[in-house]
Amino acid sequence: MDSRLIVIAIGGNSLIEDKNHVTVDAQYKAASKTAYHIADLIEQGHRVVIAHGNGPQVGYILLRSEYAEKILHAVPLDSCVADTQGAIGYQLQKALDNELVRRGLKRTVATVVTQVEVDPEDPSFSHPTKPIGSFMSEEDARMHEREHGWNVVEDSGRGWRRVVASPKPKAIIELDAVRMLLTAGAVVIAAGGGGIPVVKNASGELEGREAVIDKDLAAAMLAKTLNADAFIISTAVEKVALDFGKPTEKKIDRMSVAEAEKYSQEGQFPPGSMLPKIQAITDYVRTTGNTGIITDPEHLGLAVSGKAGTLITP
Repeated sequence: MDSRLIVIAIGGNSLIEDKNHVTVDAQYKAASKTAYHIADLIEQGHRVVIAHGNGPQVGYILLRSEYAEKILHAVPLDSCVADTQGAIGYQLQKALDNELVRRGLKRTVATVVTQVEVDPEDPSFSHPTKPIGSFMSEEDARMHEREHGWNVVEDSGRGWRRVVASPKPKAIIELDAVRMLLTAGAVVIAAGGGGIPVVKNASGELEGREAVIDKDLAAAMLAKTLNADAFIISTAVEKVALDFGKPTEKKIDRMSVAEAEKYSQEGQFPPGSMLPKIQAITDYVRTTGNTGIITDPEHLGLAVSGKAGTLITP
C-alpha cells in the first residue's frame, strides 16, 4: 500500500467511555483503544497527524479552578486548552508508544503544543455562544458575571452556564514544527482542542484569548495546509446516516460535497454534533480535492481502504 499523509481528528469524549469513570487511568485505557486502531495505519506505512478534542477535560480544569478559587488563582481558558494539549498528548503518546513497541515498530510520537491564530474582530467575540464548564445557579452565574466578566446564559431550564467565543481558525502558528517532525518520520499530535486561541497585536506579538476553537475546523485547516492525502474525523458512529435515529434511518457509504451540503440544508445533521463535522470535511475536500472520511475508531483501517465509514468526495 502506498504511504499517505493522514490527519485524524478524534473527539475528547473518545477518551471517556463511561461518565461514571473519568479518572486519568480510565482515560488512558480509552486512549489505548483508540491508539490500537491508529497504530494499524502506522503499521500500513502511512504518515499520521492526530488532532483531538478536549471538551470534557477543559470542563474538569474549570471545575477544579472554581472549587479552589478562594486559595488559588483562576486558570484562563487559553491556559486550560494548553494544559489539556499536554495531558491528552501525553496519554496518546504513551498509548501509541506502547502499542508500537508491542508490534515491533520503531517510531517517535511527539506532541506539539499548538497555538492557532484567530481574528480579534471575529463576530463570535461580540456574541459568544459556546457553552463551557458546569451548570450554575443564577446567583453564582451573576457573581461570575460581575466579578470575573463572564458571559452567562440560562440553558433550557437546566441551569446557567458560561458561554465563550468560538472564532474560526486563521493560521496554525507551529505549522513548520509539525512539518519538520513529519519529515523526520514522527507521528505528530497537534492542534489539540482546536488549538490555543491567540491573536496578533499591533506589534505582531501573540496574545491569548478566552475562546474555544472548533476542533474539527482546526483539524481541517491542519489537513489543508499540510495538503494531507486524507482527512478523517473519528466519532461515535461508523457511518453518517440520514434520518438518524428514525425508522427510516439510512447509512451513507459515499457522498459528494454537493450532496453533503444538500443534506445539511435539509437539516439532516444536528448542529451540535454531526453538522460541524460535515462542514469541516467538505471544506477540506473542496480545497484539496482529496477524500474526507467520517467513521469510528474501530473502522479506521478499513475506511482508509474505502471499505468502511462514509467517504466524502469532490
